[in-house]
Amino acid sequence: MGLLSDPSRRKVLTGLLTRLNTPICIVCYLAGIVWFMGLAFEPFTLRTYMSENAMGSTMVEERFSSGERALSLAKEFDAHKRKAGGMPVEWLVKAMQSRGLEVFTQSFSRKLPFPDENKERYMVRGTNVYGILRAPRAPRTEALVITAPCSPGNTNNQAVALLLALAQYFRNQIYWAKDIIFLVNEHDLIGTQAWLEGYHHTNITGMEYSPLQGRAGSIQAALSLELSSDVITSLDLVLEGLNGQLPNLDLANLFYAFCQKLGVLCTIQGKLQRNDWDTAEGYTHAAQTMMLMVLKQACGRSWGDHGLFLRYHIEAASVRGINSFRHYKTDATTIGRLLEGMVRKLNNLLERLHQSYFFYLLPSLSRFVSIGYYMPAFGLLAVILLLRVSFPGLCHCFSVSLQPSSPGVLTVLTPVVISHLTGVALYLLPVHLQEMAVEHFPVSETEAVVLTAIAIYTAGLALPHNTQRLLSGEGTEQGWKVLKLTALLYLAVLLGCTALINFSLGFILAVTLVPITASITPHMPKALYALVMVLLSPAFTILYCVFIYQELIEAPVSVSEGWMLFLSVISQGILDHALYGSLVYPLLALFIYPCWLMFWNILFWN
Repeated sequence: MGLLSDPSRRKVLTGLLTRLNTPICIVCYLAGIVWFMGLAFEPFTLRTYMSENAMGSTMVEERFSSGERALSLAKEFDAHKRKAGGMPVEWLVKAMQSRGLEVFTQSFSRKLPFPDENKERYMVRGTNVYGILRAPRAPRTEALVITAPCSPGNTNNQAVALLLALAQYFRNQIYWAKDIIFLVNEHDLIGTQAWLEGYHHTNITGMEYSPLQGRAGSIQAALSLELSSDVITSLDLVLEGLNGQLPNLDLANLFYAFCQKLGVLCTIQGKLQRNDWDTAEGYTHAAQTMMLMVLKQACGRSWGDHGLFLRYHIEAASVRGINSFRHYKTDATTIGRLLEGMVRKLNNLLERLHQSYFFYLLPSLSRFVSIGYYMPAFGLLAVILLLRVSFPGLCHCFSVSLQPSSPGVLTVLTPVVISHLTGVALYLLPVHLQEMAVEHFPVSETEAVVLTAIAIYTAGLALPHNTQRLLSGEGTEQGWKVLKLTALLYLAVLLGCTALINFSLGFILAVTLVPITASITPHMPKALYALVMVLLSPAFTILYCVFIYQELIEAPVSVSEGWMLFLSVISQGILDHALYGSLVYPLLALFIYPCWLMFWNILFWN
């Protein structure tokens, strides 16, 4: 405090920050990148531990023994699914009723804003089937959910069969303190969304569905099963949900604890855990696993049915069976016992999971990085914007612009408004203009939406940088400085708010946007810096993430294949926003892109 309260010392500090502003910014940027990459080094991480006392011990005896019966049920379910040409609703209802459950169905329909070419659907109609096992020793005010999506073809037949086998086994037990809901949903996330909206009496996505006839208590936790093979070599835990939400870390710890107890090979991001952390290969493996989680979280989509439960404050995760490591094998009985143990532990909860972390990164299932460890990496990048804001020339121009006789406010207002109107056009027009585009060009509806978005994005580059010509030329030097000050503060607030909600998205945007936005002025070589700004724009950031993700999952693609994946990511982002309420597309279109256009305007300031 003495350093800041003493005028002479404060003047010396200000002078030091002024003289060394650029070197300090460079050091902060490099330190932020190094800090983040160092998070994957095991000595800098924490060992996972169970925080919830009710789930602290795995000393329960799992007795599920119907694995072979589940595999035969999978074949029976597949035969009925082929016969029905989709989800065999009547067979599922009879199967659940024969196991002593209260069985109900829910029909739903949803017209997509444009066809989903990845799954070849436009008008979606389906039925959810769910059965409720009532708790025999409790007032039935709380519930757990086990869900298995009914997917096309041979996908996920084993998961539905194991769900039915677990229902039959659970029905004969007397220790349940919570209702257990067994849900088989059609059309993956759309069916899950319809069921959740019906269960909670909400309609936030325009879904049409029939009201639920049967309800249980308040849902405390949910598990989604994805098994598509009789031979399972490992179980992969999927945590990333809608808008980057994650379940309480204790749910992941519970899965890992039972995998260790039963000797089941478990992975996260499809990668096995390594113990040679002190070698270059061990660190690289942990860094790749952590980066995969960052990229998945940043995209804002739900990577499993569990992701939609998180919106309703229901801790949920997906357990996905993998058949890749051939020298390992886990039978259906062992998987059933693992799920039995997890459900029994969740059954013991006296309150919702809350004692462990909700914000974390996982370089492996046994180590985690808490929010207190990874936030400084973002802070080192964000402080660069504040250092540039404190640059004396910008502050002086801002104080002058506040005077009534100064045209600075009007100079800033015009490009800001036009930039945001361009963002509004990018957000609204692609979907609304698809019919017009299809009529005039030989493209499909999905291609029309994506190409319209790219066209508006590209056209925005030509609009704002001439806006200051509408004003008088007086005070143009002051004008761009005021605009840059405003844009820097705006970007700092945007990135800060984004990082609080979705750290991964905020960090990725900061890595690409901070360097160019902090250094941009109209006195730089226009052609060179225009190229650099385009290469570091939000659209190219998405393109880089596509290629990096493919490299991390060991499925590299060519430039043309990467471009097609990039177009698919754009269409899926728009669809996820319309269907499930993903916020990444509106954030980029309405805020990040207009903010970037303000800096583009500064580069071409005359």
